[in-house]
Amino acid sequence: MTEEIASEVLLTDEDTFLTCGVHIGTKQKSGDMEEYIYKVREDGLRIINIKKTSEKITEAANFLKDFNPEEVMVVSARQYGQKPAKVFSDVVNFSCIPGRFTPGRLTNPRMESFVEPVAIILTDPAADAQPFREAVSIDIPVIAFCDSNNLTTNVDLVIPGNNKGRRSLALMYRLLAIEILRVRGQIGKDEELEETIDDFEAPLI
Repeated sequence: MTEEIASEVLLTDEDTFLTCGVHIGTKQKSGDMEEYIYKVREDGLRIINIKKTSEKITEAANFLKDFNPEEVMVVSARQYGQKPAKVFSDVVNFSCIPGRFTPGRLTNPRMESFVEPVAIILTDPAADAQPFREAVSIDIPVIAFCDSNNLTTNVDLVIPGNNKGRRSLALMYRLLAIEILRVRGQIGKDEELEETIDDFEAPLI
């Protein structure tokens, strides 16, 4: 991978991406994710192109900068996505629903917990199927971290990467937080985030 992916296009050094396993996909591949697959390993695992991961995180940050923070919701039903989603949301001041998503929360105004976001971020469009369906039904933009086996129909902005691994989710959410703060002008181009990958990473179950 090193020879074909120039380090200057990556949001962090290649070793960090690789040791966090962002590039490790599944043995299954959806046609939707074909363009994000770098190669197939001998053991059948799809390898995700981390250059495209970086590009899409940057694209997502630029898209999200035009929203008021309280208008954006982050959801994560997946266990290893809950802590990074929450830390990310705290850093950039988005709202967050970690864990179970109560059906109707986006679509039923009579519910006490009813909310009206104008954009939503999903840790995994398959695991977060309920909020995904509701977001599509009310026609708000959907940004989602997508693994090699995800279907991306109705996902407006795909961020390709391993959305199942603890370390991978921690890194991707941290990089998205950094890019959002940079495009907002809240941190400088060369400034780092106080919160480390460890701070974003979920504990082992």
